[in-house]
Amino acid sequence: MNIKIKLGISSCLLGKKVRYDGGHKWDRFLTDTLGKYVDFVPVCPEVECGLGIPREAMRLVGNPSEPRLVTVRTGVDYTDRMLAWGRRRVEELASEELCGFIFKSDSPSSGMERVKVYNDSGMPVKKGVGVFARLFMEHFPLLPVEEEGRLHDLKLRENFIEAVFTLKRWRDSLAEGPTRQRLVAFHTRHKLLLFSHSSEYLRQMGKLVAQAANIPLAELVSRYQTLLLTALRFKTTPKKHTDVLYHLLGYLKKQLSPDEKKEMQGIIEDYGQGKLPLIVPVTLINHYVRKYQQPYLREQYYLHPHPLELQLRNHV
Repeated sequence: MNIKIKLGISSCLLGKKVRYDGGHKWDRFLTDTLGKYVDFVPVCPEVECGLGIPREAMRLVGNPSEPRLVTVRTGVDYTDRMLAWGRRRVEELASEELCGFIFKSDSPSSGMERVKVYNDSGMPVKKGVGVFARLFMEHFPLLPVEEEGRLHDLKLRENFIEAVFTLKRWRDSLAEGPTRQRLVAFHTRHKLLLFSHSSEYLRQMGKLVAQAANIPLAELVSRYQTLLLTALRFKTTPKKHTDVLYHLLGYLKKQLSPDEKKEMQGIIEDYGQGKLPLIVPVTLINHYVRKYQQPYLREQYYLHPHPLELQLRNHV
């Protein structure tokens, strides 16, 4: 990847003092760790639609499926203003080639899910979506999105960042000029990564790729991209990873000595039982891939889907 990944992000998560109280919600993992590999495109819906700093706090009220954005103390309704600005903003963001977006959790403008919506009696239910977040996700329905709060869950963090990096590789492949050969090459290198998310979608993608010569190129690319981004929404699990690891082991069965094979099987079982992080069996397989010069596995992105420095596979 010669150009950094572009990610949209709620401005306050970068330390910008744009919140209603003049504060921020700086997230150091996002800026100091992930920030080494991405260029952030900050968005603050309230400030960008013309509201000041500081400003009166707002909340969602009414029907959770179509809530209004209203100030807490004076009851001023900013819904139409936010919607008008938001529709223009998502059109602008389309030109940014974003590979994902990180929203501020619980925000009445930017919360991705479970935002409080207050009824006429002033009682909240956590069933809302922020006004801008809803517009964004409707405009980019398959783009990877997450909230900073959910990213504290290491498994969700890994899944989101893996999807982001995979989408960037896909777009880099298209940027060279879409061809059937490049699509097949991309799919071949991502088979085991996709297997770790959804074997069913991998099967569907395999059928599509097998028919590539008979499908108009633009349609082929569009259908493949939809399947790719949908597949990446399925969360990986230890069971799925264990299946992939044994699949990988099958490619090395002729090269590994009996002791090496036994050691590898034991480590895979320990990982599956929650005794070891995923990085342990993956590191050992990478060692054997280099030692025995296994050409197919050497090209598999499953074994190196994102920078090791992010430590996304180091948790149990």
